[in-house]
Amino acid sequence: MKVILTQDVKKVGKKGETVTVSDGYGLNYLIPKGLAKASTNASQIELKRDNEAEVERQKALKAEAEEIKARLEHINVEFSLKTGKDGRAFGSVSPKEICEGAEKQWGIKLDKRKFIDKYPANALGYTRLKIELYKGSEGEVIGIVNVHISEAK
Repeated sequence: MKVILTQDVKKVGKKGETVTVSDGYGLNYLIPKGLAKASTNASQIELKRDNEAEVERQKALKAEAEEIKARLEHINVEFSLKTGKDGRAFGSVSPKEICEGAEKQWGIKLDKRKFIDKYPANALGYTRLKIELYKGSEGEVIGIVNVHISEAK
């Protein structure tokens, strides 16, 4: 029996693939659980339409990531930390705080888990951190977040 998978199924295939499975497995497990649907002409046409829509969605996501990358190049996310007598900073600015600061100061939403440089910014002055804005079939977009840490007064 040929079925089109609607979700990833371990040891069977990925979402959107047309695979051949035994009749009992397809009729008694995959189709009732919503993991697959029978492969017919209508479902093949629907699969093609869904794939085209997914390609368009990925292009839109990449374009949005490119726009955010361009905005990030021209801005600095500002923070202030207490410092000691010798000019060393107490504490640091974590990726989570950087994401919150970017949203509050500039209205740019970032994901703290997407930072490539996972270390916190703890030096006074400017720090440049790489962040993955998009990763998919269309390639990947990596932006740079400029963080400025100044001395708290």
